[in-house]
Amino acid sequence: MQFDIITIFPDILDSYFNESILKRAQKAGKIKIKMHDLRKYAAGKHRSVDDKPYGGGPGMVLMIEPLYKTLKKIRKKKNSQVILLDPAGKQFNQKIAQSYSKLDQLIMICGRYEGVDARIEEYIDQKVSIGSYILSGGELGAAVILEAISRLIPGVLGKYESTEYETFSGKDSEIIEHPQYTRPEVFKGLKVPEVLLSGNHQEIAKWRKIQKK
Repeated sequence: MQFDIITIFPDILDSYFNESILKRAQKAGKIKIKMHDLRKYAAGKHRSVDDKPYGGGPGMVLMIEPLYKTLKKIRKKKNSQVILLDPAGKQFNQKIAQSYSKLDQLIMICGRYEGVDARIEEYIDQKVSIGSYILSGGELGAAVILEAISRLIPGVLGKYESTEYETFSGKDSEIIEHPQYTRPEVFKGLKVPEVLLSGNHQEIAKWRKIQKK
């Protein structure tokens, strides 16, 4: 799957995308991440991508023209979507992640400043938010969405089946993962539950099911 991220800070996520699972996934050809510098498609000597809003008001707004030009330069695959990271958008969750994981390409526009020229809505499929709070830009949201989707792509994790039992996976989106323990058996008087040490897989399965409720 290909991820295209439109931003005025194309290097801001470099270290994050080049570590751990995402690094291995790119190396294995399971995902491709392309960063697109919005300023490359801005006009004028200073490559300005923002301007004051019509009608007045605080802050600056990302202009439609460089966004449009950037989108036109991206070669779209047949099964693709364009989303705008926006705090007013639909809240991202595991169900949306699963839906996006079936795409061949997801193009993400990272908002900045006071917002984006509203005419961008003519060129996107959906506005998406990662939560009911305000960030300085959409880059962190893009990283969250990209990782959540990537984990669902077969072959990205060491064992695809390991996503089955994770929090919010499965048929019931409210399922919570059971508590996990590892060595040592006792830490500062806190003990691992005896059932997990018993070797009785039937009883362990029962215990885990109870813990999820």
